[in-house]
Amino acid sequence: MLAACAPGLRAALRRGAPAGRLAALHGSPARRRPARVAVVLSGCGVYDGTEIHEASAVLVHLSRGGAHVHMYAPDVPQMHVVDHSKGQPAATESRNVLVESARIARGKITNLANLTTTDHDAVIFPGGFGAAKNLSTFAVDGKDCKVNKEVERVLKDFHKAGKPIGLCCISPVLAAKVLAGAEVTVGHEEEEGGKWPYAGTAGAIKEMGGKHCVKEVTISFPITHVDTKNKVVTTPAFMCETELHNIFDGIGAMVKNVLKLTGK
Repeated sequence: MLAACAPGLRAALRRGAPAGRLAALHGSPARRRPARVAVVLSGCGVYDGTEIHEASAVLVHLSRGGAHVHMYAPDVPQMHVVDHSKGQPAATESRNVLVESARIARGKITNLANLTTTDHDAVIFPGGFGAAKNLSTFAVDGKDCKVNKEVERVLKDFHKAGKPIGLCCISPVLAAKVLAGAEVTVGHEEEEGGKWPYAGTAGAIKEMGGKHCVKEVTISFPITHVDTKNKVVTTPAFMCETELHNIFDGIGAMVKNVLKLTGK
């Protein structure tokens, strides 16, 4: 049998070469390890937690990209609970961000305090008012907001490690507040007749020291911004009043760029 093998392969077999080296001799490239991505949630429901459509879009596109995903949320009380059928706070109710986020994660969720860069290649923050209410105080304090200490730690740790950070909808304010000079987008800077109802957020980003980059939300235009220096990738998502498929496509572009930056 050895006589029928190429000289290099015969020599490798005699030496007992590892399987990986034998595969290389056959011309098969070594298989890359999938990117490990952390997804940070802020509750369950657009008005007091994570925007569920955005979270689902992030998870679908990460799955399609072959990533291994682990979900996290801070173990803290929500700012308040909103009755989504009325759009009003439910004064007598209280909920926990980690417990509510477990609804989206199908129970597979970990306290944000345990998230480290050692175990992950990237981190993504879906939007929803929870990012501005539970992960920070932006909904109340605007440019003077405070960011949850674990969220701040995670953002700084991934930035220091040179690992990509993805954010959509309102969550880019977190990066603008924590990472000095970060370039992000929340879409347009004018309401334009209600198409961009939260356009004032762009001004707050600038006041916090961030750089805001105007982007569209439809696939025929640039729908993400990639800050290559800081490895921060953002997309407007539901900051715009538009069809759901546009939100899905924009988040897909954000996820694709995050995975690209991991090099996996």
